[in-house]
Amino acid sequence: MRKYIGEQGFTLVEMMIVLLIISVLLLIAIPNVTKHSKSIDEKGCSAYVKMVEGQVEAFKMDEKQLPTSLADLTAKEYLPENPQCPDGRQLSINQEGKVEVVGGSTGP
Repeated sequence: MRKYIGEQGFTLVEMMIVLLIISVLLLIAIPNVTKHSKSIDEKGCSAYVKMVEGQVEAFKMDEKQLPTSLADLTAKEYLPENPQCPDGRQLSINQEGKVEVVGGSTGP
């Protein structure tokens, strides 16, 4: 067998150490990301409610009356069909035109 001068490569031990380090980093990072998903869903729902409230105001200015339900907003294309929070909770409009979140989360 001939050995070449300057021939370099990784040994199995070196590769295993690199894989171990990557695994430890993943084990640290994944729980931190999943822990914040509920907070992200709540903030997303809050932002969506504010957007729907803006559409209620736009409907009020255009039609000179408050919408009686979300169906009024979807019929006039102020909102897409079946408007709901990103986490699956449903929305409703009360008589004063205030948007409320109803029902529990459909997620896990």
